[in-house]
Amino acid sequence: MKKEIVKDLSLIAACGLYCGACGKYLKGNCPGCKDNVKASWCKIKVCCAEKGIDNCSGCDIFIEPDKCKKYNNFIARAIGYISGTKRSACIKLIRMKGNDGFVTYMADNKFQNIPKKM
Repeated sequence: MKKEIVKDLSLIAACGLYCGACGKYLKGNCPGCKDNVKASWCKIKVCCAEKGIDNCSGCDIFIEPDKCKKYNNFIARAIGYISGTKRSACIKLIRMKGNDGFVTYMADNKFQNIPKKM
């Protein structure tokens, strides 16, 4: 059963993606990044947990997420290139609008990630 896109702060992933608009989440095939115990491989999730922050927008070491090697690794860059999205724009938007504003924007626009052409 497909879920509807919801505005839920708990669906902001550590990297800034919005799981509330993710196809896997909406189809019921994923609990979202925060609740996904199988995602222990995610270095960003581990890093945020170690720092005691919800997502990379709270990082005081890397103001620009693209400068962080954990955040801006080869695979992330390749996926961004193929999908035409820029994940670091999510972190910038969270910092600008706050978590509530970010979730509202992402849900209203049905975005999991921010397109590069914006």
